[in-house]
Amino acid sequence: MTPTRAGLLALLVTLVLDQASKLGLYFGTDLVLTQPWRLAPFADFVVVWNRGVSYGLFQQESGVGRWFLVALSLAAALGLGIWMTRAGSRLLAVALGLIVGGALGNAIDRAAYGAVLDFVHLHAGGWSWYVFNVADAAIVAGVIGLILDSLSPAGRATANEAARSEPAPGDSGPRL
Repeated sequence: MTPTRAGLLALLVTLVLDQASKLGLYFGTDLVLTQPWRLAPFADFVVVWNRGVSYGLFQQESGVGRWFLVALSLAAALGLGIWMTRAGSRLLAVALGLIVGGALGNAIDRAAYGAVLDFVHLHAGGWSWYVFNVADAAIVAGVIGLILDSLSPAGRATANEAARSEPAPGDSGPRL
């Protein structure tokens, strides 16, 4: 499988799992009325509407803020999607596909509902992690993949080759 196909597959799987889990829990269950659902001593399902970005930062209550975040998500997804089609390794393409799929999943929520539906709450003793969803988990996994790809010899070689092939500022190209 080519890197681009692997990235597109990761994008589609992420998007489908994210939207299916959110729609299924919100519309297909009574979670909103009966939360929290204890899954394990350290995990619950809850309903939290996040009007901000990751970890609830930059909460946007206005319509302008909402649509700004939708536009920002779509712009990021487009840029990362273009990078994904040019990825030289499957790891890089899959990592970018996970991030793009997560960004699109959260953008769909924000456009449709004005906020992102988060539902997984991890905790232990007095410690509590942020509530997140499948898209958020995919974005984190994608970032980890980007880091791993940059640390691999092939990832460093590809980045170095790309840097060497770009002309320096003011350089008009190869000289004869």
